[in-house]
Amino acid sequence: MHLSIHNWMRAEPLETTLRRISSMGYGSIEIMGAPQLYDTKVVRQQLKDYGLRCWGSVTLMEDGLNLLSADPDERANSVTYVKSLVDMVKELDGHMVSVVPGTVGKIVPDGRPEDEWKWAVASMQEIYAHAEKAGVLLGIEPINRFETYFVNRADQAYALAEATGENCGVCLDIFHMNLEEADWAAALRRSADRLHGFHVADNNRMAPGMGSLDWAAIIGVLKEIGYDGAVSVEFCPPLDRTPANPYPGSIDTNPVGLSPEQKKFLEDHGSSAFTEEFYAQLTQTSLDTLQPLL
Repeated sequence: MHLSIHNWMRAEPLETTLRRISSMGYGSIEIMGAPQLYDTKVVRQQLKDYGLRCWGSVTLMEDGLNLLSADPDERANSVTYVKSLVDMVKELDGHMVSVVPGTVGKIVPDGRPEDEWKWAVASMQEIYAHAEKAGVLLGIEPINRFETYFVNRADQAYALAEATGENCGVCLDIFHMNLEEADWAAALRRSADRLHGFHVADNNRMAPGMGSLDWAAIIGVLKEIGYDGAVSVEFCPPLDRTPANPYPGSIDTNPVGLSPEQKKFLEDHGSSAFTEEFYAQLTQTSLDTLQPLL
């Protein structure tokens, strides 16, 4: 296993992120699912310059992106979007794409369960065929019920992966598992043969080590099941605008380069823009907590 990190949590030039994580000792990055922001030839050189590799990417399922939408045009656009992430990851010699099937923040269904399942499977199968040709793995990621009503648990993601194709897998996130699984360790063991990625944040979605999760136990189960991929840091600090904020001065009140879409995505996760100093602190704390256990 090696330590990786996402970069969607802070709006800054990619090279700034790569410089920081390289100096700290991270091994790879999961690049934000916004291919329009990146020239892959430039990014390939940047990764080489900083001695890093691309582990993959993660879908940013904003409004209008939904693989199980009742609207066939929306489904088609969503499939095209995820295919574009597959292409980006291939061009960066990456490994996988983590796929959240439904719109993040959509918690009320607008279709019958059997119809939504059929649409989700058909969408995933089309993406899967494209990914197989590209040599990029897919990992279906369950997220908690407050962010989606569709696929909250590992067994649900596993069932969709089975329906999609032989090499389709799951990408699990211990923050969401801690909320949704009756037994996260048992869920991990049941998913072992299709586990293509693993995301980490503490129970409060702060950096690993800043909450109550037992990281030695978590990494221990990953070792037990033979997982040998990236452990990808994906903290998303909760927004605290009260005098009780334990990290005063952490909120960036004048963020540079934060698009309206990125701002909304962060806000949909109960977070906001944070200062570079606080972000660097969380990045370092994650490494300090996890690296000795890997």
